[in-house]
Amino acid sequence: MPFTPAARMPVAPLLALALALSGCAASDTADDSGASATPKAAESSAASGHAVRQPRANDPFDYQLGGAYDPPDGVRTVIRDRTAAPDPDPGIYNICYINAYQTQPDAVAWWRKNHPDLLLRDADGATVIDEDWEEPLLDISTDDRRDRLAGIVGGWIDGCADRGFDAVEADNLDSYLRSDGLLDRGEAAAFAGLLAERAHRAGLAIGQKNAAEMTGVRDEIGFDFAVAEECARYEECDAYADAYDDKVLVIEYRRADLTVACREWGDRLSIVLRDRDVVPAGEPGHVNARC
Repeated sequence: MPFTPAARMPVAPLLALALALSGCAASDTADDSGASATPKAAESSAASGHAVRQPRANDPFDYQLGGAYDPPDGVRTVIRDRTAAPDPDPGIYNICYINAYQTQPDAVAWWRKNHPDLLLRDADGATVIDEDWEEPLLDISTDDRRDRLAGIVGGWIDGCADRGFDAVEADNLDSYLRSDGLLDRGEAAAFAGLLAERAHRAGLAIGQKNAAEMTGVRDEIGFDFAVAEECARYEECDAYADAYDDKVLVIEYRRADLTVACREWGDRLSIVLRDRDVVPAGEPGHVNARC
C-alpha cells in the first residue's frame, strides 16, 4: 500500500526544538511582546481543519495492548493496538497504539524485504536491536530517513483515524537510549514532530510515550498528552503532570507502585495496574486494578 510522505517539520519549530534540547533559555520561543509562542500542537490542529479531541485528566482508563475486551465498569479511556478496532461505546475515548521507533518482532521480515535501509545498523552492518523486546530500531538519523519513515508510520496514523480512534500513542520515543550512541534525542524529537503533524492533520491527538526527559519540549514537538509506564516506580510522574496539565495515563506493573501512584497522584492522573504481558481479561495472568 503506498503512503504519502509527511511534510517536513517547519524551520522555526525545528530551531526552537534545537534551542530547547541544547538548554537555551525558554524565552527564545516567545514573541517580542513577551507572550509565549502558540504551542505547535494548537497550530497544527488548527491548520489541519480537523478538531483534535483531547483526553480528559483523571478519567479511568485501561491498557489493552495484548488484546481487546470489554472495558471494566467506569473506564472512559482505552488504549488498543493499531490492528484492533476501537471500542464502539461513544462515551469511550479511544487511543491507537503504534510502535513508531522500532519494529514489531513479527514485522521484521517485512522491513528487511521492503525497507532494509531504514533499519538502524552498527558499523559492522548488524541490525541494532532492543534486546528486552527483540525489536530492531528504525533509523531516524537523517532528514531523508525520517521523512520516509514518517510516510510509512503516517499511513498507520491515518488508518487509526479512518477506523474511528481519537488519538495515537507513538511508542519507543526513547529508543535512542538503546541505539548504542547511533541516535540522539534531537533526532527522536524531530521525528516525533513529523508524527505529531501527521496526527493533527488526521484529526487525532498524539501522546508522548515515556521519555520523561523530553517533557520540556512537548510544545515544540506537538504532543497533547502523555502515556507513562512506571512513573511512580521511577519518581517521574511529576514531570509528566506538570508538562501535560495532568493529562497523563499511568501504567504500573507492581502493586506496590500502584499504591504509591494512587496515594500521590490518584486525584489527578489516570492510573491502572496491568500485568506486563497485558493479556486480555479472562486469560491466565490478567491483572487489572485502579485507584
